[in-house]
Amino acid sequence: MKVQYGDACLSLQQVYEWTRKFLNSISSVTDSPRPGQAHPVVTPEAIAAVAVIVKENCRVKVNEIAAHLDMSHGSAHHIVRGKK
Repeated sequence: MKVQYGDACLSLQQVYEWTRKFLNSISSVTDSPRPGQAHPVVTPEAIAAVAVIVKENCRVKVNEIAAHLDMSHGSAHHIVRGKK
């Protein structure tokens, strides 16, 4: 698999860890909150502002949205991906 996927390939240890997690009924592949991790701030005003930018240019990048609206990349990403 390393030949096909290169450095993006999971190590054998990672495969064992994911197998253990799924066998223990952990089905979410998202990161769990960690201490000190910033929480994205998503307000109705921010959602509306992002919607306007995306309607103007549907190929706009999340980094560009965050810079234009002076918000964190994480907040812009959560709004664009529809996470709350």
